[in-house]
Parts: sequence; C-alpha cells; structure tokens
Amino acid sequence: MEVAEIEALFTRESGDFAFARWGRPIAPIIFGVTDETLSVVKGALEAVMVLSGHQMAETDPELGSNLMVFFFREWDELPEVPGLDRLIPELGSLVARLKSVEANQYRIFHFDPDGAIKACFVFLRMDEDLSAVPAETLALSQIVQSVLLWSDKAFRAKSPLAVAGDKTILRPDVSALIRAAYDPVLPAAAQDPSHALRLAARVGQMQ
Repeated sequence: MEVAEIEALFTRESGDFAFARWGRPIAPIIFGVTDETLSVVKGALEAVMVLSGHQMAETDPELGSNLMVFFFREWDELPEVPGLDRLIPELGSLVARLKSVEANQYRIFHFDPDGAIKACFVFLRMDEDLSAVPAETLALSQIVQSVLLWSDKAFRAKSPLAVAGDKTILRPDVSALIRAAYDPVLPAAAQDPSHALRLAARVGQMQ
C-alpha cells in the first residue's frame, strides 16, 4: 500500500487528515440481533482484535460498554432507546437527518483527551440492501470500519473486504494497515499527514 493510498484513507472530505485508534480496551454490546448473529458479530470483533493486537474487556470503567452496535428497522426506534440521548445529545436532529437521506448505516466516535478513540456507536438500519448482505460480511465490514477513525470517504470506491473461495476476508493490505496502526510505538492519534509515511513503512515491512 502506497503512502498516498494510506493518506487518502484518513483524509476527510474537508481536506483534514485525522487518524485515531482505540486507546482503551473495547467493551462491546450488541442490540437487536439473535444469539446466532450476536456470535457472528463477536467473532468478527475477536478476529480483528487478534489482528491488531488490541484488547477486549467485559466492561469499560467509565462507560460500561464503549462499542455499541444497534441493529434496527427504522431510525425512529433510536430515540426510544433509554439513555441514548445522554450519550448522543443531538440524537433527535441526527435521526431526522439520516431519515432525510434514507441512510442505512452511521457511526459516531467519541475521543479521549489525547485523541484516541474512547467510544464508538454503530447504527445499522436493516433495509432491503443491508438485509441482503450475509451476516459474516456485514459484521466484519462494520468492525473494520470501527477499529480506526477512517476518512468519511474511505472504502467508497473499494471495499475493505475481499472474497477468497467461498469466504469473505479482510483485504491483505487493509489487514496490514490495521496491524501497523496499532504499533505501540506510534501515537494513538495524529493530525499530520506525515503519519501516513510512518504507517506505510510498517505496512511495507509486514508485506
């Protein structure tokens, strides 16, 4: 993966470079799924955690759960979730905006003072398109997009996943980038595009 490719994955439409990884163990909770789908989502999370070398936990001492994944049918269900408006103060206006563009997914990140990811909220409105995606593919895609603060343009043109035989896997270059991003020598957050150079050097060593 070239430096320019890596830089683009963390450069937002505004032109700002913004990189961040989780700075604390991930304590997940999944809403709105069957036990079977729950095991698929947790399996995807565990696989990405092994890849990155990051840790999982039963609870977060501050938030209880810091990775919350919601599966639902309509955006109007979100304001009915007890306490969610305290975690996302502008929930009402957000729901109205997502409804207006007929969005089927959305992610919100919160950050620690050093810029590391503190929490992530993943919202999946299971419309016809998302419902047609195999659970394993949907779960892996969402976890990959939640493990780093990617650009809002990342993966629009090319998925982070690939097909190998009858299985859906993480693209090898994206896999190497996630491993590089969690190198403990690197900072947990960066706003300078030169950070892409440091990531590229480590990706090159891994490949």
